[in-house]
Amino acid sequence: MFRNYFKISWRNLVRNKWFSLINILGLSIGLATCLIIMLFVSNELGYDRFNKKANRIARIYFEGNVQGQRMKETVVMAPVAETMKKDFPEVEDATRLRSHDWAPKLVVNNKEFRFDQLAYADANFFDVFTLPFIKGDSKTALTEPNTVVLTKAVAQKYFGKEEALGKMIRFKTEDKAPMKVTGVIENIPVNSHFQFGLMTSMTSLEDAKQPNWMSSNYFTYIVLKNEKDFEKLEAKIPGLVDTYIGPQMKEGTGQTLAEFRKSGNNLTFHLQRLTDIHLHSDFHYDLSAPGDIRYVYIFSAIALFMLLIACINFMNLSTAGASKRSKEVGIRKVLGCLKGELVQQFLVESTIITAIALLLSLVFVKLALPLFNHLSGEQLTFGFIEKPMLAPVLLGIILFTGLVAGSYPAFYLSSFKPVVVLKGKWMPVKSRISFRSALVVFQFFISIILIVSTTVVYRQLSYIRHKDLGYNKDRVMVISNVGALGDKTEVFRQQLLSDPAVASVSASRYLPAGGSNNNNFFVFTEQEPGRLVKTLRYEIDGQYIPTLGIQVKEGRNFSREYGTDSSAVIVNEAAVKALGWKDNPLGQTISRTSKGDKEIYHVIGVVKDFHFRSLHEQISPLVMVLTPDPGSLVVKVKTTDIPGFTTKLQKRFAAYGAEDPMDYSFLDERYNNTYSAEQKIGTILGIFAGLTIFIACMGLFGLAKFTAEQRTKEIGIRKVLGASAVQLSAMLSKDFLKLVLVACIIAFPISGWVMYKWLQDFAYRTGISWWIFLIAGVLAVLIALITVSFQAIRAAMANPAGALRTE
Repeated sequence: MFRNYFKISWRNLVRNKWFSLINILGLSIGLATCLIIMLFVSNELGYDRFNKKANRIARIYFEGNVQGQRMKETVVMAPVAETMKKDFPEVEDATRLRSHDWAPKLVVNNKEFRFDQLAYADANFFDVFTLPFIKGDSKTALTEPNTVVLTKAVAQKYFGKEEALGKMIRFKTEDKAPMKVTGVIENIPVNSHFQFGLMTSMTSLEDAKQPNWMSSNYFTYIVLKNEKDFEKLEAKIPGLVDTYIGPQMKEGTGQTLAEFRKSGNNLTFHLQRLTDIHLHSDFHYDLSAPGDIRYVYIFSAIALFMLLIACINFMNLSTAGASKRSKEVGIRKVLGCLKGELVQQFLVESTIITAIALLLSLVFVKLALPLFNHLSGEQLTFGFIEKPMLAPVLLGIILFTGLVAGSYPAFYLSSFKPVVVLKGKWMPVKSRISFRSALVVFQFFISIILIVSTTVVYRQLSYIRHKDLGYNKDRVMVISNVGALGDKTEVFRQQLLSDPAVASVSASRYLPAGGSNNNNFFVFTEQEPGRLVKTLRYEIDGQYIPTLGIQVKEGRNFSREYGTDSSAVIVNEAAVKALGWKDNPLGQTISRTSKGDKEIYHVIGVVKDFHFRSLHEQISPLVMVLTPDPGSLVVKVKTTDIPGFTTKLQKRFAAYGAEDPMDYSFLDERYNNTYSAEQKIGTILGIFAGLTIFIACMGLFGLAKFTAEQRTKEIGIRKVLGASAVQLSAMLSKDFLKLVLVACIIAFPISGWVMYKWLQDFAYRTGISWWIFLIAGVLAVLIALITVSFQAIRAAMANPAGALRTE
């Protein structure tokens, strides 16, 4: 029986080549999109789950509010890990990780290597995280100071085929003891929230041993004895603030914790599950760029909608060709075929089409996956070897899609009455037309939402690009490895200053865009000692402010003419507000405690607020101190010939005997890269919107064909009675335009609400203007009109004699 079903199905596919091609193409595009998004979602949800104890591991983070400034830090104090094990019976183990602040060169066998990411880790780090050892003992690898564990890739890079165990690695530019290789581990999986090539012993750090509860530098992880204890422990750990931070705050600042809280301030600890780190993090600083659970939801919804739209196309196109199958159904029923057997035949036919479409979609996935990886920044792979569960998943997709796409056509076609269809009267009832119309409305509803969403995303990106940032990012070059020139650094700097193509040069590693050194700086006002304010500290020279075009609102810039500027600071407007200086801030003093010593600074200037962090965040207090760093230069370029200037500078840099090429970037590029995630999302949404519209148009084409066939005789009569081709085309098109307008009415408020919620993630954002919805509506109507017009004009131009011959 099934053999006959396959034969009949195959013959119908071959007989209606174009009809089958459109069906298969629509399904294959929908399935390919669905598969790629499934790979993305699976990868995002799988972060850190390779760890055997993943469900019991949690990270401790620090949160608070100080003088109205929100704090949410992934790094906590050095003693937290040991205290967690000692004070809380729910904790089985605790370990710490600290990333290396700078990037010095490493020397191995007298060969220099560019720095691979290095972190300090506790000796029990490999008991907590599942990082298999190839060489060495995980229990003892990091117990001694100045020991290091390498990943397999780094070991091969440094030592080639030589045995790495027992070899020495030293820093070239730092006064540190060499490190002995005591272990080699497998490469850290790409879906891990930390990526380090070298991990050295935490015992090498003196700070790690200090019971200091007023300085935060350590990523701290705990292992629960029972994963069900998470909420119980979460409720208990805020007590650490009262027990440990309170006494040290009183000793260091003279302010009790009760007084601190009475002023509206607050500090506390929280837990974050390991498996939540990648998708549920919004910290100022983390070990890697986090994902976003909202985009997982958005892409999952797109995958589902694309698959549904592809299935809807199949339904519409199958029922559109019903007139060609009606007599076949009638004859088969007269010959004794049951309705159930007809349903089975049509379902087999839809499953065969789905299987063919899936095979074609696998080709599309292979071709499109590199582009998607490039746009998303992922490293997704697709293959039956890498993903053994892929085969049963694909089989499930075939059965599910074949059943969903084929169910309505199967029951619809098998319901024809033989006595009616054999007379040529197969016209369905109006309710079925309404159902197909609802399917088209749904397709354009999704398409319009994607059009609006893409437009809003690009408008926000345009807003980001053109917003006044409070500094000038154009034609500003950042040279980050000037320190490699050694004692020739100052000569190089002076040569830059004498170059007519250069406007000014500043020596600082602190940049308002891209990766930068952002140090927290807790200060007190001398006039109000109990007022603790968290600020950001920038170490700059006297040329930094004019080089970046930052505006001085009050007071003056740093100057060599004033010897007291070594103890001076320049603050921004947000700092003035946070410190409570309602009157003249100039001459005010602030202080902080550093390593037991009190440092006092006086304010000499106030700059206008500028955006030194992402536009996702409000501008926070900033303190700038006079501490030049000649190892990194910020160069304001006058010439418009940027490529020529860059080439000249690279040659000049190499002429000084630098072992490495000049490491440079431009501030505007660094700024744009800050929003690369949003740019990628905008591009991906645009592509998906285009695909959705394309598939929706296929469905609309099918319904237009169906309607034209259904109204063949009516069109013939109207044409005989004098109706023109334009009038007939308008008559056939207006019903479809009504469907698109209905889709607009439903989609506009929903898409507006969705994008309003998305924009709330930006502290500085554009609005959602009415013209965005107008553009989306007009675009949808034009696309629908062009799609329908082909069938409408074809039907209107047909010879009425053919349609009326049977009457």
